[in-house]
Amino acid sequence: MPKQLFGTDGIRGVPGTYPLDDQTLERVGLALGQYLLREKTALGTPRVLIGRDTRESGPHIVERIASGLISAGADPHSAGVLTTPGVAWLVSREGFAAGVVISASHNPYHDNGVKLISSSGMKFPDATEALIEAVVLSMNGATAKPPQIALHEEEGQKLDDDYLAGLRAAILPGAKIAGMKIVLDCANGAASKLAPKLFRSLGADVIAMNDAPDGRNINFGGGSLHPAEMQKRVVEASAALGVAFDGDADRAIFSSASAKLVDGDGVLLAAGRYMKSTDTLKGNVIVGTSMANLGLERALEKSGLKLARTDVGDRYVLEEMQRIGANLGGEQSGHILFLDDATTGDGMLTALKIASLVSIAGPLDALVADLKIFPQKIVNVKVTSKPPMDSLSEVRRMLAEAESALGTSGRVVLRYSGTEPLARVMVEAEYEADVVRWTDSIASAIRSAIGA
Repeated sequence: MPKQLFGTDGIRGVPGTYPLDDQTLERVGLALGQYLLREKTALGTPRVLIGRDTRESGPHIVERIASGLISAGADPHSAGVLTTPGVAWLVSREGFAAGVVISASHNPYHDNGVKLISSSGMKFPDATEALIEAVVLSMNGATAKPPQIALHEEEGQKLDDDYLAGLRAAILPGAKIAGMKIVLDCANGAASKLAPKLFRSLGADVIAMNDAPDGRNINFGGGSLHPAEMQKRVVEASAALGVAFDGDADRAIFSSASAKLVDGDGVLLAAGRYMKSTDTLKGNVIVGTSMANLGLERALEKSGLKLARTDVGDRYVLEEMQRIGANLGGEQSGHILFLDDATTGDGMLTALKIASLVSIAGPLDALVADLKIFPQKIVNVKVTSKPPMDSLSEVRRMLAEAESALGTSGRVVLRYSGTEPLARVMVEAEYEADVVRWTDSIASAIRSAIGA
């Protein structure tokens, strides 16, 4: 049965309305605390670390989650403003039974969300989220209020320092960041203080932008969704590299010195080749998603590397990496998993790896020069139902025609949205005309069969 509260990246919504109303938030905290006590994931009272991004709604949501945790008998600790991967790193290394991140990632400030992290530093499995959700949905009446909410905040600076020390330990051997000029677009989000501090501690010449959060400017006009100004600043400052994070800094995209935009596909190519050259890439395989560009697959093949594809979502990338024993994977959007160093995608870790690589192997332009991005188009079709695609005869016929015509020079991906009444048609091909022709034809067939 599909989950009602949890999507692929936690609970999302508008603060003050369901599912981010006070009562539901308190129930989430209570259900999480009860689960931790029942599973005995820690000796004694389970400690739970709560971090948030810079949205103005964050502190109130932290209080409500903490209230529920305390009612259950758990011990919440506030990390203050901290990146999602920072919370995950600390939970896995400093004895916390679980972590909670208050963030809506790359969404505008008026949205927020709740992500739950297990003691391993990874997202809870779908089955565990379903258990917690079932408890939340079964609760009646108000959550019992604790006499007072006692959040432990005194260790926030120590937690930041511990996390940054862990990141510095992941620098590539032989890399020299000192003196490198780097532009950091912090999206006015969780990385606003930490990312400049990390790179300055390594001696980099940092030009920070969008690093003055006011509660409402997170992701506004900058960050990984709006990198144009970052690219411009790189050229103006004659910087070696530009980095743009999203609101909770679990992803990063890059600008080369010439302002070439390098997304997650380029990162996987450059990092994968380097790791192969140093015999640190397990199995000569990299895990990506169905959205990874065909150009990445071709470039990896030329380097003797294989791309294993999964459904969209970093949790599915991680599951496949664990299943086949891979240690590098990620998404086109900039979620990159260096599994030898961290349990989740970490934009600051990715930035450190790419800066290291540039210092060792030369300009980012050269590292991705042979990555030919195949033209791609995605069409969303509103649908009334979601039957198997192969049960729709005309859709099946058009798909077969497209795959026959494209051969090895293109591909088609059909899937339904997990959260909306939409069918998504994605076509990649060597020539733009083929992309337009087949996306339009297949989308039309879907629209005729089940269109809303």
